[in-house]
Amino acid sequence: MKILAGAALIAGLLVAAPVAAAQADFHPVVEAGSVPKPLQGVWKSRGYGWVVLFEAGGPSLYHLAGDDCWRDPRPEADPDGVLKLWRPGGAAIETAGEPDGTVYRFDRLKALPAACSNTRPWTPQRRLAVVADTFAAYYPLSDERGLDWTARRREAFVALGPAPDDAALWKALGVLLRGIDDAHVALDGVIGGQPRTRRFGEAAAVMRAKAAPGGEAAWGRAWRAQVLAAPLLGSSGGREAAGGRILWGRKGEVGYLAVTAMGGFDPRAGDDDTALLDATLDEAMAAFAGAEAVILDVSDNRGGYDVIARRIAARFADRRRVIGSKVAVGGDGAAQPLFVAPSERARYLGPVWLLTSQVTVSAGETFSLSMRALPNVRHAGEATRGALSDQLQKPLPDGWRFALPAEVHREAGGAVVEGRGIAPQVPIPVFPLGDPPIDPQGHARALGRLLELIGGR
Repeated sequence: MKILAGAALIAGLLVAAPVAAAQADFHPVVEAGSVPKPLQGVWKSRGYGWVVLFEAGGPSLYHLAGDDCWRDPRPEADPDGVLKLWRPGGAAIETAGEPDGTVYRFDRLKALPAACSNTRPWTPQRRLAVVADTFAAYYPLSDERGLDWTARRREAFVALGPAPDDAALWKALGVLLRGIDDAHVALDGVIGGQPRTRRFGEAAAVMRAKAAPGGEAAWGRAWRAQVLAAPLLGSSGGREAAGGRILWGRKGEVGYLAVTAMGGFDPRAGDDDTALLDATLDEAMAAFAGAEAVILDVSDNRGGYDVIARRIAARFADRRRVIGSKVAVGGDGAAQPLFVAPSERARYLGPVWLLTSQVTVSAGETFSLSMRALPNVRHAGEATRGALSDQLQKPLPDGWRFALPAEVHREAGGAVVEGRGIAPQVPIPVFPLGDPPIDPQGHARALGRLLELIGGR
């Protein structure tokens, strides 16, 4: 799942275009142990609900929601990794987690808002208010989705009652967020000393698997065994590599590459480490040389790090291309054009069939958006989940936390894909309703159909 920013979690696949200056104009926020004088002071973000106090020793992050404000309780000075680099932008500044990452815009304030020094207790009423106000300000496409946050806020406070406890708050938040189907909406709380977690968006195929004996883990094992046993790979020595998150092989004139996550390839390294990924892709690209076509399967990709998704997409790119844009909700309305660029390592530039499904989500979707912009790629399968925005984290000081998307993504032609998913050019059922809950047979049929299409080219 895409968590907002971090050097590996920002929109690395989608290289943000310059707004006020070239990307090379960025400077470290902390240089020689100190924050530069022109940067010191208080800054308010356009969108995202942040206030940052830059002192000589580094930044302090605050969150705004309606009339409320609180300091981020996480121990890191820059917990989301969005304040590593900066550059002047006229009367404002721009920050980023890395030179080719998402650009965040801030305007200077004269002082830290008085509410940011608020020491009021975190009552259920206060927690409910900040969640409601944050969603009202930053949740993407609320009008288009028919979400009346004023009415929802009112109904949630009615459900909270006059003398609420944490259990009542959990129920009231359920009222506020009822009907939300979004993989990037999350809620974590503590009730009676016990943690509670709720996620608000999951593919129907995964929900059916979770309700069946063996659950989602059994579904995943069946999918993997099916891929490795398929004629496409089984008779040609199909390989599991990069921590089991990449499956690849070649039979005859067709190559196959499945990526199940955008990260976590080497358990001995960090989740965003790319050394093992690069080595695996080097080997696969060499094996694909001269192939008639390659099937690139992200139908069971649950997302992860966009910077890793970029590295994979770059293996199929012929040149730098615009793939779409994104804009921060509640910001200044300025969209960031998004790009993909070719890798300097081995590439495959022949015909590619991209396979997605209802399970493909988050960084798997931004990856798919990038691949669709390449002239050698055809997109087949099912529409993706529609959760492309980075996930905006909003932790509270008392152990509660909520998260939401806060951006709207569009494809290169301008069509909105946030909340709608990326529709394939060649529809093929991948995880149909009629499949057994933990035996995704439709996936094997989809691969067979792709082989037929490749043979008919």
